[in-house]
Amino acid sequence: MNIHTQRRIAELVDENYAYASVLYYFGIKFYDYDEKTLEQVCREHGLNVHQVIKDLEAVYEQNEDHLVSLSSVPVDIIIAYLKHTHFQFIKQRLPYLSKLIHNLPKHQHPTIVEDLQFVFPLFIEDLIYHIYEEEDEFFSYVLALQEASHNERLSSNLYLSMEKHSIQEFAMHHDMDDDEMEGIRQITNGYATEGIDSLHLRVIYAELQKFERDLCVHASVENEILFPKALMLEKRVQKLMRAKVRLN
Repeated sequence: MNIHTQRRIAELVDENYAYASVLYYFGIKFYDYDEKTLEQVCREHGLNVHQVIKDLEAVYEQNEDHLVSLSSVPVDIIIAYLKHTHFQFIKQRLPYLSKLIHNLPKHQHPTIVEDLQFVFPLFIEDLIYHIYEEEDEFFSYVLALQEASHNERLSSNLYLSMEKHSIQEFAMHHDMDDDEMEGIRQITNGYATEGIDSLHLRVIYAELQKFERDLCVHASVENEILFPKALMLEKRVQKLMRAKVRLN
């Protein structure tokens, strides 16, 4: 895909909504520069237009359906991957979406705009709480199980944790939290863009849909890979505990 310097920003973003996020990370809010050309905007921001074009064209090289298999790696590597994804959600994806929604003009589709601006901050609050709770409770517990399993040493803290937690309970709680974006999906009519004449809102729908897909991939890694491995670790440690009790 050849991107010309004289293309208007609105034209570029309308061609591929993902361009909006690339421009955002260069400090360019596409909705503030609709009628300006890429070259004009880069000049205003002191950016190398050829570097910006290179990053825009790289969008076509991304394979969103590709997910490196994690089924053969230990749980600490899986947890490191999930924590990195959490970091990207909190520090990059959610702030970008929040900024897009906050700056939505109210004269187009006012009901949708009002509902999104009310609901999305609540969604962010709930998701961040869920992420930190997961890292503090579930991830810490699984890593403690892994260490005990490898070293065959059981600490008093682990005994207390195993009385308080179980992988099965974590899994049941996780299943209840899996569809965090149901309310947003209802507001946006499943991200359908028919009748949506606002480019700004169409970009938001595309980003929300992509974020939901990424949340689903994230949940699949936890449900289909991490939880089964964690359950095996828990059973192994329980077996060690029973053996230790018999020896005593």
